[in-house]
Amino acid sequence: MNLLLLFDTDFQTATGVRLTGRRLEHVRDIHRLQVGDELRVGLLGGGQGTARLLLLERDALELEVNLNAPSPPKLPLTLILALPRPKVLNRVLASATSLGVARIILVNAWKVEKSYWKSPRMEEANLLHQCILGLEQARDTVLPDLQIRRLLRPFVEEELPALIQGTTPLIAHPGSGIPCPRGMTTPVTLAVGPEGGFLPQEVELFGRAGFQAVELGPRVLRVETALAALVSRID
Repeated sequence: MNLLLLFDTDFQTATGVRLTGRRLEHVRDIHRLQVGDELRVGLLGGGQGTARLLLLERDALELEVNLNAPSPPKLPLTLILALPRPKVLNRVLASATSLGVARIILVNAWKVEKSYWKSPRMEEANLLHQCILGLEQARDTVLPDLQIRRLLRPFVEEELPALIQGTTPLIAHPGSGIPCPRGMTTPVTLAVGPEGGFLPQEVELFGRAGFQAVELGPRVLRVETALAALVSRID
């Protein structure tokens, strides 16, 4: 945790915060702070700064907070992501959030098993928790705009044409023969498929909507690895 993320409900006064639970345990057991020490904090959806530890007890801690700095800007990037396997979903969401992706849209694909959508990891509380972990890692306070679309074809044909306006639409597809561009200066809409990529028919569907298929090379990468590599090139 590189940033202690605070919520409006944590504030007892304008600058006074009281915390329990996971964040208390992290400050006490991982950071091992003592009364009088300072740490970096941020308000969800707001600014960030520092806080001084006023009280540290077994069941709670109290902080005096000074929020005097903005959070880092989001990347002008919309990520269209085929729903990963449940055990991978948490890592990918946290990673995409820490990379600064502004919008994440989870979509269906032929290789996405129906059971993935019924996983407990798709519950709203878990999705939010993973994004919060990404914010804490990256010292950010602004959540990505997270959306879910269960039907791929209607989404691509009916929503995407308007969504990609003013952006460069790309779809990651091994074997396309076209290298992913570097250092984009315009906003990007990036589609990333499941393990092994989208089916050719799905790539054609995105192509009819205006997407250019690109690749990172001959290797087929795990979703979380491919995502980090793609974002590093595009940014």
